[in-house]
Amino acid sequence: MNCRELPLTLWVLIFVSTAESCTSRPHITVVEGEPFYLKYCSCSPAHEIETITKSWYKSSGSQERVELNPRSSSRIALHGCVLEFWPVELNDTGSYSFQMENYTQKWKLNVIRRNKHSCFTERQVTSKTVEVKKFLQITCENSYYQTLVNSTSLYKNCKKLLENNKNPTIKKNAELEDQGYYSCVHFLHHNGKLFNITKTFNITIVEDHSNIVPVLLGPKLNHVAVELGKDVRLNCSALLNEEDVVYWMFGEENGSDPNIHEEKEIRIMTSEGKWHASKVLRIENIGENNLNVLYNCTVASTGGTDTKSFILVRKDMADIPGHIFTRGMIIAVLILVAVVCLVTVCVIYRVDLVLFYRHLMRRDETLTDGKTYDAFVSYLKECRPENGEEHTFAVEILPRVLEKHFGYKLCIFERDVVPGGAVVDEIHSLIEKSRRLIIVLSKSYMSNEVRYELESGLHEALVERKIKIILIEFTPVTDFTFLPQSLKLLKSHRVLKWKADKSLSYNSRFWKNLLYLMPAKTAKPGRDESEVLPVLSES
Repeated sequence: MNCRELPLTLWVLIFVSTAESCTSRPHITVVEGEPFYLKYCSCSPAHEIETITKSWYKSSGSQERVELNPRSSSRIALHGCVLEFWPVELNDTGSYSFQMENYTQKWKLNVIRRNKHSCFTERQVTSKTVEVKKFLQITCENSYYQTLVNSTSLYKNCKKLLENNKNPTIKKNAELEDQGYYSCVHFLHHNGKLFNITKTFNITIVEDHSNIVPVLLGPKLNHVAVELGKDVRLNCSALLNEEDVVYWMFGEENGSDPNIHEEKEIRIMTSEGKWHASKVLRIENIGENNLNVLYNCTVASTGGTDTKSFILVRKDMADIPGHIFTRGMIIAVLILVAVVCLVTVCVIYRVDLVLFYRHLMRRDETLTDGKTYDAFVSYLKECRPENGEEHTFAVEILPRVLEKHFGYKLCIFERDVVPGGAVVDEIHSLIEKSRRLIIVLSKSYMSNEVRYELESGLHEALVERKIKIILIEFTPVTDFTFLPQSLKLLKSHRVLKWKADKSLSYNSRFWKNLLYLMPAKTAKPGRDESEVLPVLSES
């Protein structure tokens, strides 16, 4: 995320624990033992008419979709467009869908275990950062269950701060001792049982960085070689706050010298909201009286001053012999050309050089990382006539080349996922055990049920930093708007384009680039494999 210019006025950060009026997130993680609900987002008062059929369904793992009703579980309550859990338990993990006439909405629910040794679960914590002396507000609210809430308590690091209050609130200017975990716990009764709902914030307090100590840039003492009768410009640069000032000082005997001029100060705001100032002292027609004199540049602030000095000295007029200068220039040009050529060759043949180095040094990055697979392959699972070649590429061509020829171990959904298990949990576990996530992308990729594989892989790559993503554009895709925004953070050199007419040989640029992105691994190429792959079209 790029830094933006921040205003110097008061920052106000408000942290509010509220429930959504409807459940719009497709992937939801909740803690066992607490009330929870799913609500269809497009439900209007007109849809509450009893004659309109509304149905809720659940599916998990390889089980078929089952319609839910009050007889499904004593913990489940159906209220038209709302599905309530009293409370939600671990076995509620799965996929849920709501259907009303032609309207459908789906969710994937992941229920995690409660931390029995703490008043909150760390995986369900919202982190916020506040600067010292900035406004801090923490308000405990829950709009959906508000009418059922008997009392609400606010805890800090699991020690009670406020209790027996409908909406406990903290409003103050932040101090360093305010740092910690704040938990809002709502207590409510339902059918004669007591439940609680917890929302926790991790508040980090940082030092106030609104002001800096001004400093002049460069050495404190500068000797400037000049020629008599010439002009010189002495540049003074400083990093300072908006209200700080920069000025020049020199001896009183030179104060009336008409040849000395202070130019107008130039200021530029940096990306951090500070100021970079530059002020030039121009000395014209330099004379003997200007030599060996201190010209001082000073930056002043409420916290003190900083000064740097310039001294003009007579320039040594000895010239470099012409033949030495010419020879030096030729050598410099030749060295520059050689360096440019070397850099160009390294850039063009970077992949080949890296692969040669791996082979020469017999590098193997897979020995001590504890992972099972070299790559998890995410692809369109539906083998229809229009995407048959993509399916063949993912389940046949990739394993044939990477496993049999180059010695890698891939995780293929249709081959390695055991039928009958919890697919969502198993896929997440397999991605965690893999060193790379290979995404075979096409126009129909996101229409299949692969979004969880993609989002889980992006989380491992961008948040956990435990996996690297390789994107293979199997068929040309002109519109990438259907992909998650976080995929834009993927480095461009990790996107490979399959060209059937140019990517058939094992020595083609496509396979070299793919090997470059795969982990270094010691393997002997198979000798019984053909050097040319079956022909696949690009369409």
